Amino acid sequence: MDTLTATPVTLTAGAVEELRRLMSADGFDASQYLRVGVKGGGCSGMTYVLGFDQPDANDAHFEIEGVRCIINKSHQLYLHGMEIDWQGGLNSRGFTFSNPNASKTCGCGTSFAV
Repeated sequence: MDTLTATPVTLTAGAVEELRRLMSADGFDASQYLRVGVKGGGCSGMTYVLGFDQPDANDAHFEIEGVRCIINKSHQLYLHGMEIDWQGGLNSRGFTFSNPNASKTCGCGTSFAV
């Protein structure tokens, strides 16, 4: 297990609040970590992955304000410096990603290219 001293991504106060709300739900498996990652797909080539998961040998671990996080070591190149926010409005509810490494993003904001 690699533990990072500097966090590769940041979470806004709104994102931390929403994640804590999700983690406090009945039935939440407290052994899980927040996985931040990427996968191929979407209209720009790569899409963001954000969900709760168990760590594996290829993951680096870090913590942000009590939220335990994991990121596949090979994904750090694409996500370093990214900010994750939570928008709670009626028209745009959900997590948003501000990635300084993205050379192009799609209209929905969940797909990007580097």
